[in-house]
Parts: sequence; C-alpha cells; structure tokens
Amino acid sequence: MTLEIRVEVTFYNTAAANEALARIASRSIQTNPEVVARVAAIIDAVRTEGDDALIRYTKQFDGVDLSRAEIRIDPALIRETAARANARTVEAFRGAIENVRAFHELQRENTWEIRTDNNVVLGQRILPVDSAGLYVPGGTAAYPSSVIMNVIPARVAGVPRILITTPPGTLERVPEIAAVLCELGIEEVYRIGGAQAIAALAYGTETIPRVAKIAGPGNVYVALAKKLVYGSVGIDSIAGPTEIVILADESADPEYIAADMLAQAEHDEAASAILITSVEALAREVVEQIERQLDSLERRDIARASIKQYGAIIVVESVEQGCELVNKLAPEHLELMTTENDSAAAAIENAGAIFFGPWSSEPVGDYFAGPNHVLPTLGTSRFSSPLGVYDFVKRQSIIRYTREALAANRGHIAAMAEAEGLTGHARAILLRKTQAE
Repeated sequence: MTLEIRVEVTFYNTAAANEALARIASRSIQTNPEVVARVAAIIDAVRTEGDDALIRYTKQFDGVDLSRAEIRIDPALIRETAARANARTVEAFRGAIENVRAFHELQRENTWEIRTDNNVVLGQRILPVDSAGLYVPGGTAAYPSSVIMNVIPARVAGVPRILITTPPGTLERVPEIAAVLCELGIEEVYRIGGAQAIAALAYGTETIPRVAKIAGPGNVYVALAKKLVYGSVGIDSIAGPTEIVILADESADPEYIAADMLAQAEHDEAASAILITSVEALAREVVEQIERQLDSLERRDIARASIKQYGAIIVVESVEQGCELVNKLAPEHLELMTTENDSAAAAIENAGAIFFGPWSSEPVGDYFAGPNHVLPTLGTSRFSSPLGVYDFVKRQSIIRYTREALAANRGHIAAMAEAEGLTGHARAILLRKTQAE
C-alpha cells in the first residue's frame, strides 16, 4: 500500500538551499501576537485575582466546575487512583525510577573552598532552590515517564518542596501517573492546567504557593506562559516539538531506521524525523519501510502528518559531511548507525542526547536507560543541556578576605574602581586602615 506521505529523498548541497530543511527550520514556538496577548491576560488575571481566576479558567478551558477546596487533590485520592494502575506497568516504572535516580545521583555538585595567599578563603556553595513546581500535561500528552524525569533531578538536588499541577481529570484518565507520584512520594498535587497553572506557580494564589523553579512540558500556551513569567521565577526551558536525526551508513538496518523515525513522529504533528545517510540505496529502502510500517500505528494520523510536514531523508557525500549537517541542525535526539560511531560522535558538538548503534533506539532513553529525556529542542542544543540536578540548585560565591590580603591588594582594587569612575568603590577600600600601616 502506497501512502500519501511527503518524505522524498533529497541530496544535500552545502551551496544550495534545501526545501526540506527550510520547512523543518520553520518550526518554532508560536509567537502569534494574539496568542501571546491571551496568555498574558491569563497571567495578569491569576496574579491579581488568585484562586477566583483559576476557577474561572478551569470552567472555561476544561469544562470543570471547581470549588476552592477542590483545587488541591486529596492525597488519599491519589493513592486510590494509583491502585487502579496496571501492576505490570507500575513495576516497569519502578525499574525506570531506579535507573534515573542512579544516573542523576552522579550529577550532584559539591560545595568547595580554596585558600590562597594571606589566608584568603574563596569558595562556592551549592544549595537547592527552596521549591519546584512541575507541570504535568493532560490529554494525549500525559506521560508518567515525564513525571519521573522532572521529579527525580529535583529530589536528588534536595529541593524540600516539590508540587505538581495538572489539568482536571489527568490522574483519572492515566492512573499510572498517580502510581508514579506515589512511588516518588509526591503528595502535593493541584488540578489546574494550562497557562493559568504556570501563573499560579510563578506568583502564588490563596491555595497554590509561589515556587522558585518551574519545570515540565506543555502545549504552546504553557510554553508561552513560562516564557512570560521567567524572571519572576526560574524555568527549565521553552520546549518546542520533539525531533530526531538518524545518521546512518551502509551498515544500518532500514527497518530499524523507519521504526525509530515513526516512533518520534507519533508524538506530535509538529514532530520532526530526519534521516541523514551517505548511501542512496539505504535512503530509498527507508522510504519503503516508512510506507510499510506507518499504517499499522495506532497514532498513524499524527505520525503521517509529522512525516509529511517535517520528515526528511537526506543523502550526503560522506558520514563526515553528515556530521557537519547534524551540527547545523543541533537535534534533540541523535541516533548513530554507522560502522564508526565513536568517530562520528567525536565530530558532533550539537545534540541533546546521542544514541549509539542499533540496540540504543531512542525509546530506550525516553523510558528506561537513566539519562533525562527532557532535552533541548529547535536547535537549542547549541547552547542548552538536558534537564538535570544542576537545574534545581543555585550557587553562592564565598569570599573571606583578611586584613593582610586587603593591605596587599587595596591599591589595585582602588585603581580599577577609579578607572571606571566609581570613586565610592575606591573610598570603601581605601578608608579601611590596616595594621600594616
């Protein structure tokens, strides 16, 4: 069966435009002024009206009437809902929790101090933020695995208060989320979703406390809300639609490649799945495999739209040129399926996570391996990193100068201050008389 998908084999030319790449590059967080204005209005309303605005927007957007007492979910209800989760699935999530926790334990940073001349002590203190609000989407994007990936780094960092916001009905629809919350020991959960939840976490209401850091995925309204409240509160990132790039040569299996591309495409119609290969025959075999496999997916309509709009199969002259193209794309996920994966990886500077070989399919990282699956999207791996323990800590610098050190260096300090026209700075140093004088 031939399906109407737009995933043509194209040839990469560094000197010419590539229509497929231009189309993929057009993906971005929605910045339509009308949408931004709607989100800003929601944030302002929650900031000024508190719980009343949350109740009003929950009725408007979710069709649910909430009383103020119902905003927070009773921990007993979380446990009751968790009991309905599939036992086999919960056991799998327990294994994932163990792996993710073990990986993130290695990301802990230590407080340190050094002693320099004249007994000066300099150092850095590592402290957790005092609270973290984690957003859990509802609907088709309600993923228990994302709860694990957001809660565990905050927990390992030592954040004393971790709370969850999620649209009404999320736990009832996906009891595995409730089960994961129980496994992680999270009891503070609020049934509020959308931009209004982000506003509540950023500014606080009568029921929901203000937090220091917001993390977690969401739709365009959630992403824009996080962008607008940043500065009043910390955020993890502005996440865009997911993406995968597969770099392959003649050693790769076209069936595996097609399956991994479709696994990413089924997330979202705006998801992007790209194959870069040095072998034209492999490229054409992957096209056939995509057509063969696509119709058997439950989410085939989503995957088909994703492949049609943002899928690409690109033939390059060599794996080396493929690495150059990968660095330009700076993908969220990169799979290497070549005879020299280590050499290829050494040439990659921009990728959120790299998966080596045919047995490291991207879903291994999504669910179970241990590294965080919250990764930089839309080319931001050029300057961003996966979510980690370091996102939930803050660093304080320590300076313990002595009388002797100030005597030795105050002339230098004053000279620098005077060069910048800050005579008050210079005076603050010079008026401190020392025993040496």
